[in-house]
Amino acid sequence: MTPDIVRAPFVLASASPRRRDLLVGIGAPPDQIAPTDIDETERPGELPRDLALRLAVGKLAAAEHPGAYVLASDTVVSVGRRILPKSEDRETAEACLRLLSGRNHRVYTGVAVRAPDGREISRVVETRLAFKRLSEEELTSYLDSGEWDGKAGGYGIQGRAGAYISKLIGSYTGVMGLPVYEARQMLVGLGYVF
Repeated sequence: MTPDIVRAPFVLASASPRRRDLLVGIGAPPDQIAPTDIDETERPGELPRDLALRLAVGKLAAAEHPGAYVLASDTVVSVGRRILPKSEDRETAEACLRLLSGRNHRVYTGVAVRAPDGREISRVVETRLAFKRLSEEELTSYLDSGEWDGKAGGYGIQGRAGAYISKLIGSYTGVMGLPVYEARQMLVGLGYVF
């Protein structure tokens, strides 16, 4: 009989239910959900990849949980160098979706992990996507669904908008908010036992 493995607590520094569910799905259920609050304003001239990494690392730095594994993440949607906002209202969501309609875009997801001993790893996962040209009916239907609320770029791939993605190269779960393959590798690299 092998003894049970005792590991340090695991803290998710995010309020996102999608990130929590993705971690549960790979066998790493957080022991605690502890979102951090940092200024997410982009800096002048900041590239989307750099913003995603800075936000993930900043959220990790703000998460003070000594002796625990801590994971922080942030997602940035961009068309070229233009960073799309998180949609907090219907007008913002509509503007984002009109911009994405019929175009290619990129989603950058920054992930930062800290081990109980203080070691840290961070990286950015890039996913390239193509969005179909939306008809006015499709646009109105999606906006009426409310699925855009709080989503970077005005859409969530795991819902109705998934039917509008004609091509994806990269991490599907990264677009949802946490690239699980990379997150798992980072945790394992820091000694987390699944």
